[in-house]
Amino acid sequence: MGEEKLETWQIILIIVAVLGYIIGNITLLKYATKFNVKSKIDKQIKGEEEKNQEDQQDANHHKD
Repeated sequence: MGEEKLETWQIILIIVAVLGYIIGNITLLKYATKFNVKSKIDKQIKGEEEKNQEDQQDANHHKD
C-alpha cells in the first residue's frame, strides 16, 4: 500500500553517515583523554580563590 522502499545508494549513505558519526565520536574521546583538564580547572579555581582573598583583604584595609 504505497510503501516506498529505499534504494541501495540511500541505504549505503545512511550506513556511512552513522558509521562516520560513531567513529568521529570515538576518535574525539581518544583525543580528549590526552588533555589534563582537571589540573587546568584546579588552577583556575585556585586563581579565583586567591583573587577573592585579595579582594577581601583590600576591602578590610579600606574599612580601617
